[in-house]
Amino acid sequence: MARRVGAGQLGAAAAAIIGLIVAGIAGALRGSAPNAAVLFAFTIATGLGVAVMQPAMPSLVRQWLPRRIGFGTAVYTNGLLVGEILPVALTIPLVLPLLAGSWRLDFAIWGLLAVAVALTTVILLPRAPAGDTIPADRRWWPDWRSGLLWRLGLLLGTVTADYFATNAFLPDYLTATGQGELIGPALTGLNIGQLPASFLLLATAGRLAGRLWPLMAVGILTLIGYAGVVLGSGVAVVAATVLLGFSLSFVLILMLALPPLIGAPQDLHRLSAAMFTISYSCAVIVPVISGIAWDLTGVAASAFAPMTIAAIVMLALAPSLGLHRHGR
Repeated sequence: MARRVGAGQLGAAAAAIIGLIVAGIAGALRGSAPNAAVLFAFTIATGLGVAVMQPAMPSLVRQWLPRRIGFGTAVYTNGLLVGEILPVALTIPLVLPLLAGSWRLDFAIWGLLAVAVALTTVILLPRAPAGDTIPADRRWWPDWRSGLLWRLGLLLGTVTADYFATNAFLPDYLTATGQGELIGPALTGLNIGQLPASFLLLATAGRLAGRLWPLMAVGILTLIGYAGVVLGSGVAVVAATVLLGFSLSFVLILMLALPPLIGAPQDLHRLSAAMFTISYSCAVIVPVISGIAWDLTGVAASAFAPMTIAAIVMLALAPSLGLHRHGR
């Protein structure tokens, strides 16, 4: 039994569009919150929208750009990174002055912009070839016994955990080590450092996605970045954070390209969902462990030990994927 690809594409596309609309509307409604509880509720709803949208993206890349998976992944990840940075960069100097300083209207503007992007996607949605078919009885629950699923999830988890943990602990670490003046430049470097990697991969992802050596090389750069943060001072710390932003972004894009490259087409949706579930669990667990390490030892640098271990885990797990067979 089979159905036309259009139905399958509508499933992934609908998930991405609905998730984006939910995130946009909930994000906009945060500006109307009368108290903290409602603000938190709308923020949770915003996160739920993102959680629906993200796992659909690898399926859409596979459907829309089957011969350019690396490039397609680089394009949408570039959009995610730029969309993450621009609101932060533009809100205080540009948007708030135009809105008479109203943070409530600021939330509404950025949220409605996300809804506008979703509606534009509906208009530009490509049509499926009339003769193609996909299985109608695809399963939705992940195969938690799959070793590939866990390896991909943990590998992506090392990247997300390192990014969120570094953002969380870098300010306190710099304050504790008497380098509080570096907090702004270091955080800026960590986040702006992502952009060169995403733009570089727009040109090279087709040659690098699905290969082992880029993951290993950038994993080593991540370790060098953490060494620079802990052992360096002044400009060296800022340079190390830029290197971390670059390397973590590079690995993120390469990892997001792997499900459509090495996963079975009929299982891609549930593989991607499980991969994000595992990775975001790691993003919660590792910062907690970093905090415990600092509390137990009283040494600020010990907070970066779990992040460094996560990078080492990535280097250890990456060869197990057999990527030399899937370069594309």
